Amino acid sequence: MMLIVQKYGGTSMGSVERIQNVARRVAKWHAAGHQVVVVPSAMSGETNRLLGLAKEISPQPDLRELDMLAATGEQASSALLAIALMRQGVAARSYAGWQVPVRTDSSYTKARIKSIDDARVRADLDAGRVVIITGFQGIDDDGHITTLGRGGSDTSAVAVAAAMKADECLIFTDVDGVYTTDPRVVPEARRMNVISFEEMLEMASLGSKVLQIRSVEFAGKYQVPLRVLSSLTDPLIPVEVEMHSGTLITFEEDHKMESAVVSGIAFSRDEAKVTLRNVPDTPGVAYSILGPVAAANIDVDMILQNISQQGMTDFSFTVNRNDFARTLDLLANQVGPTVGAGDVVSDDKVAKVSIVGIGMRSHVGVASLMFRTLAEEGINIQMISTSEIKTSVLINDKYMELAVRALHKAFELDQEPVKVEAEA
Repeated sequence: MMLIVQKYGGTSMGSVERIQNVARRVAKWHAAGHQVVVVPSAMSGETNRLLGLAKEISPQPDLRELDMLAATGEQASSALLAIALMRQGVAARSYAGWQVPVRTDSSYTKARIKSIDDARVRADLDAGRVVIITGFQGIDDDGHITTLGRGGSDTSAVAVAAAMKADECLIFTDVDGVYTTDPRVVPEARRMNVISFEEMLEMASLGSKVLQIRSVEFAGKYQVPLRVLSSLTDPLIPVEVEMHSGTLITFEEDHKMESAVVSGIAFSRDEAKVTLRNVPDTPGVAYSILGPVAAANIDVDMILQNISQQGMTDFSFTVNRNDFARTLDLLANQVGPTVGAGDVVSDDKVAKVSIVGIGMRSHVGVASLMFRTLAEEGINIQMISTSEIKTSVLINDKYMELAVRALHKAFELDQEPVKVEAEA
């Protein structure tokens, strides 16, 4: 008997028929003798509908009340799934995050999980029940409901799996695994059987929408085997087949890994670049700029500081487009006057394209091939960021899909790589 945590996304829970299919799939695993905890998302479109209602009433709703509102979507889908399971003769019980409880900090709309008390859940599992826990939400130390941000149900599921030392966490989505890039952009994209946590973490942070980055961080930190697979297959597919489908996200040394130098290409359209002109080139100036930005809970990605000329420099960085307006206001009205800088130049028509692969550690010429490929397509690079296993470039967003297709071909990602045993 294994303890399995299963997460189902909004598309999987998108209608009564699909909820009944999820119930059939869960019942199959339960009938096979496994203990099952399910973490569902809200029904597809429900969270957007609720937040849209709030925005109709107020353009800037109170964040605590937004969390109170948004959390109801997962509560509804969890109860519906429990009802569907009981209709099929499976004992089930649903819990809101605060009932478990899932403890978080108080960062409304972006809360982070601090701890999970699994005693109540284990008691139900031992009694033979399937347990359903609302994803995306928890409760802070003051008893207020919090939500974890978009994709937070992934994080909830992995955190539950970590707290309960589950044998595996299955992330059921509307795709059948992790691909070398988005198949909607590159039809030749190939599903990977195995990918390392390190590569998946980079892919998630660089724009891949398959998993939320914090869920991968949790899985890597607590060594939770994570599998991405499709919920749109036949729900009665044999358990022994399903448990080996999709893409397994694991540690590099644990499994046969693919020997490709580059494993995948990630991209993000949600980028914006801001430049503070004529900044005094003095010690501490970077902190004087980015400190207030961080204090405003704005995430900064790529950073570039130009060569100093006559004691002045330009300081550029990228943020998510959702934070673009706030960042411009902060730079123009607070940071710029404080550091004695010039004007602010901005561009929200940019995109980030990245190549990722653990093989980049031991191979030279990877970045140069990337740059040459983009140059041959006439694509100008505005900023570059690198790490051991990734290289990212910022380009004009109208060239993004062209860049992804060209790079996918240049690195032969449509070809099945040779399997090699990881070194001991």
